[in-house]
Amino acid sequence: MAIVKLAPAFKDYLWGGTKLKESYGKKTDLDIVAESWELSTHPDGESVVTTGPYAGMKLSEYVNALGKDCLGTKGNAFEFFPILIKFIDAKQPLSIQVHPDNEYALRVEKEYGKTEMWYVLDCEEGASLYFGVNKEVTKEEFARRIQDGTLLEILKKVPVHKGDVFFIKAGTIHAIGAGIQICEIQQNSNTTYRVFDYGRVGKDGKPRELHIEKAIDVSNLSPIESDFKPCGPQITDGDAKTVMLATCDLFTTYETTLNGSTTLNVDKESFGSIVVLEGAGTIENNGETLTFAKGDSIFIAANSGEVKITGNCQWIYSRV
Repeated sequence: MAIVKLAPAFKDYLWGGTKLKESYGKKTDLDIVAESWELSTHPDGESVVTTGPYAGMKLSEYVNALGKDCLGTKGNAFEFFPILIKFIDAKQPLSIQVHPDNEYALRVEKEYGKTEMWYVLDCEEGASLYFGVNKEVTKEEFARRIQDGTLLEILKKVPVHKGDVFFIKAGTIHAIGAGIQICEIQQNSNTTYRVFDYGRVGKDGKPRELHIEKAIDVSNLSPIESDFKPCGPQITDGDAKTVMLATCDLFTTYETTLNGSTTLNVDKESFGSIVVLEGAGTIENNGETLTFAKGDSIFIAANSGEVKITGNCQWIYSRV
């Protein structure tokens, strides 16, 4: 099948909440759901096919069953499945953290680095996040401030609003603040260097591990622009309004709002991923039809051609 729905892997990190269950219909016995990995072949948590003859297969098994051509020519240029998409519910603030670039991560961690994009699904009034530093900082000062607990004084604090977009290049110090829900499109990596964690302890009662030396190695300590907005104009095509949110050599992501019907062309270059943010509808391709609703994740094999989508809904579409 060229179009399938996916069930996510769930993470119950201590900073998570319950809004992914309450607002996005996520089904799990976990009390806290910090993250749902909607599109993932990562060994730390794989998505599972829920529709068609391949139902029950992990996404990596499904890709192997279809053959690598289902990833497209661009997808096949990567050594591993290229992207990971997740929903995040931060009831409490995340740790101050940083991700390495490909060169460092492959050398030290034996997996790719992590550049990511955030789309703010919703947030409490007054919510904010940290994005890079607010002045030039030396490695010596960075290390000292981590040790003496004054790190937050040199970080750039940014207010957030529903619909905001942030592009977080590897090496950018960052943290999602409390009361924010995000859709994250990222490289297929789970390497995170935790720098500061507000003195919290894990389930074992011990302080969570920090990775200070590695963070000092990879962090960009110069201020960078944080005022990212969708990188393309809104395009109206019949019943659909679409805007490109971000594009780089790793992924390209669009947001579409639909009231009626539209078509999407999934070419031979890349597979497509849809995560539904609002509403409901149907998706059709080559005689196959799936229904979808808010919170659903859909994988579309490369070279599927014209895909028809009907409904009153909003989604994020990603490809490589």
